Amino acid sequence: MYGLGLIKGLGVTLKHFIESYLDDIRWLGRRYYREGALAERQGPNARGVFTIQYPEEKLPIPEEFRYIPFLVYEEGEDGDRELRCTSCGICPKVCPPQCIWITRSNDPKTGRPIPTPTNFFIDIDVCMNCGLCAEFCPFDAIKMDHDYELASYDRFTDHIFNKERLSKPLSYYQAIRPTNFAFEEAERAEKEAAKEAKRKAR
Repeated sequence: MYGLGLIKGLGVTLKHFIESYLDDIRWLGRRYYREGALAERQGPNARGVFTIQYPEEKLPIPEEFRYIPFLVYEEGEDGDRELRCTSCGICPKVCPPQCIWITRSNDPKTGRPIPTPTNFFIDIDVCMNCGLCAEFCPFDAIKMDHDYELASYDRFTDHIFNKERLSKPLSYYQAIRPTNFAFEEAERAEKEAAKEAKRKAR
C-alpha cells in the first residue's frame, strides 16, 4: 500500500547490488572465472548477484540435454570411418518440421541401393530439437548433440549441415552421454550373445 511493496522490492535489489561488491572484496576480485566459483555463487551461502558471466562462464550441461542431431560413425583400426546410417529414410518421415533430407545412390554394377547416404542434410534453423529422429533410428545412427553455440550471420551457408559436418565419432557420443552409451552397449552385447547362442544351438 502507498508504494511500500515497490520500496521493499527495490530494497532487495539494492541489497544484492551491495553484497555483490562486498563479495568481490571478500574474494579479492576472484569471485568470477575460477574453478568452483560458479558452484559457490549458486550455493546456499551465496550472496549478491548470481548472474552467469557468459561466455566466460557456462552452466554445466546435463547428460540428457539435446540440441541438433548428429550422425555417429565408428572408427576402424586403419582409420576408416563407417557411418552407422543406412539411409533407410525413417528419420525424414518422423521429423515434425521436415528439416532432414537424404540423397541415396545405387551401385552402378548391381543397381542395388548403397546402404550409406550419398548426402545427408539438416537445416538447424528449422530443427525443433525434439529428438524423434534419434528415438526412431533402428541403427542408433543419430544422436542428439550438446553443442548449442552455433549462431552465425550466414543462414544458408552455416546453418544447413551436410554429412561431413554432422558426422561425429562414437567416442564423442560416449564422452557426452556416458550413461546412455553404457546402457546401449550392454544391450547390444546381450543381443549379440543371444544370437551367438542361437546359432550354436542349431
